[in-house]
Amino acid sequence: MAEEVPEPTPTAPPPPVAARPPSEDGAVANLDLILDVPLAVTVELGRVRMPIRELLALGAGSVIELTKLAGEPLDVLINGKPVAHGEAVMINDKFGVRLTEIVSPTERVERLR
Repeated sequence: MAEEVPEPTPTAPPPPVAARPPSEDGAVANLDLILDVPLAVTVELGRVRMPIRELLALGAGSVIELTKLAGEPLDVLINGKPVAHGEAVMINDKFGVRLTEIVSPTERVERLR
C-alpha cells in the first residue's frame, strides 16, 4: 500500500527569489512579497456522498467506500484547487505524498475562472 521512504535530510533554505523582469504592461512582479503567505494544502484520498441516515449510523469500525479505486493517484489541492497528483508513502511513522504529476500552469489558471 504505502511505500517506506527515508526521512528527508534538512537542506539550506532556497536563495531569495529575484524580482521578475517587467511584464508586458510594465509592472514588476516581486515574488518575495508573497513567499510567506500560508496556503491550505489538502491531499484527497477520495469522496463519497451519503444520506444523513447513513452518516448517523456510522460508528467505530464502520467502513466508508470512496469513489476512487485502490491504486489511483491522490489529488493534491491548494486552497481547494487541484495542483498535482501523487501516491501515498510512509516517512518513518507518518504519511506523505510523492508527487507524480503537476497540473500544467495553463490548466491551473483555467480552473481559477
